[in-house]
Amino acid sequence: MLVVLSACKKEFLDKPSQNNPTLETYYTNAGQVNAATGLLYNTIWYDYIDKAFHAMEVRAGNMFPNAPIYTPYQLFTVSSTDAQVANSWGAFYKVAGSATVLIKTFEEKKALVSDPAYLTRGIAEARFIRAYAYFNLARAFGDVPIVTDPVGIASSGQFNVPRYKQADVLRFVIEDLKFAEENLGATADAGRVTSLSATGMMAKVYLYLKDYPNAKAKALQVINSGKYSLYPDYGKMFTTAAANNNQESLFALQWLAAGGYSIGNSMQIYIGPATLLRAAGGGFSTVVPSIDLLRAYEPGDLRKAGSIMEQGFKRTDWINTNFPGGFTYDTLKTVANGRNEETQMTTATRSHSLKYIVGPGSATEMVNSGFNSINTYVLRYADILLIYAEATLGGGGSTSDPDALRAFNMVRHRAGFPTSADKTSLDITTILHERRIEFAFEGGDYWYDIQRQGYGLAKVLVAAQERGPYSGSGVHVVDHISANLSSESQLYLPIPANEITTNPELTKPAVPYY
Repeated sequence: MLVVLSACKKEFLDKPSQNNPTLETYYTNAGQVNAATGLLYNTIWYDYIDKAFHAMEVRAGNMFPNAPIYTPYQLFTVSSTDAQVANSWGAFYKVAGSATVLIKTFEEKKALVSDPAYLTRGIAEARFIRAYAYFNLARAFGDVPIVTDPVGIASSGQFNVPRYKQADVLRFVIEDLKFAEENLGATADAGRVTSLSATGMMAKVYLYLKDYPNAKAKALQVINSGKYSLYPDYGKMFTTAAANNNQESLFALQWLAAGGYSIGNSMQIYIGPATLLRAAGGGFSTVVPSIDLLRAYEPGDLRKAGSIMEQGFKRTDWINTNFPGGFTYDTLKTVANGRNEETQMTTATRSHSLKYIVGPGSATEMVNSGFNSINTYVLRYADILLIYAEATLGGGGSTSDPDALRAFNMVRHRAGFPTSADKTSLDITTILHERRIEFAFEGGDYWYDIQRQGYGLAKVLVAAQERGPYSGSGVHVVDHISANLSSESQLYLPIPANEITTNPELTKPAVPYY
């Protein structure tokens, strides 16, 4: 890759090496541009995907912290020195900075070539990724800096960048996505974003902004394109790399097990059971499904079995020394794991997450020191359908709009519900429940759904959740824990303390960007 990132004093100001090929000699064709933008789908996201990814699932009440690093997210006591706060901030700004460097480089190169179309597409791709990084920053932290010249700022050593109002950051996101929509092609290589990826992401941002007309229009544009459909097997999407870049995926991060550290997907290392994965380099069970989420599934919902391991779960193709005849999830069995430990599957909630676990590896499913090749889904067609339904509701009390119902019930049909169980009316409670179940363990989507309801309703939703474990070995008595949102500021994460030390401007009120 041309762009080689190196450490800098500021997490969000990574800068490229000064010893790269010059603009005159490089980026002379689409292949070279694609090689550079390939970075934006993989390793620069690693610090977020590695552990911070599930912090927002704990915050949402979807996961229970089986490791103490996540307890502050369970109880809304996250501090500015929290490691996952720093990892999220640093990863998002690394992504945004890397994309911005490419944008500026491609813009400069355009003046040196006769046909710059391939560079314009590269700029559009980078602006899409930058938009998603800033969307994450705005949702996670609220008011944040916008850095449009990371190399210049890093070179100057002047890091006094102010925070900008969240509304302006989201406007910046929409502008990047509009450019991407206009300049990305209708088709792309597998795993690469297209113009419809940008259209769909705009629908999601507009929904967050409660701009329901635009959210509906953009979602409908994706639906009417006929380019996407629901993948028929919900569980398979999240348990094998064979389903990567399927017909439901509008945007996903791309991982490669053979690449190992920071190139492969590390999630199963932390979330899977030790009896299954420790020998393969993982299985630390740092987070597990919450009791509240387990109770939220309706009878007959296939997504539960596709998302969660519970008593009796079996995979005959998951074979290791503990399970030579295939894996069986048995919360009553104790198995030595080879590390002078006895590991029970009896977690605090008698369950494990299944999403993003491919097993111990096989001839057809590479696992390399715990890393696998499964994509991390960011935007799926199911989201587009549910965005359309909610945008049609438009903040109202209920809707029986036939198109909204059709979109909503399509998602439920894939989940195994018959047409006789179709919803005939939608309200926000019904929609939020469906979104919670559909996107559980996918990076905090339900937390942001809670957050965008505003402090009053968010406080009610969180207070109603059971965030505790079961008490005692094999005794299904809930050791009740609830969390209290005591201030509106808790809807967002604190800015990392080390960032404030370097840039005191971050302690000041946000200012307009536009």
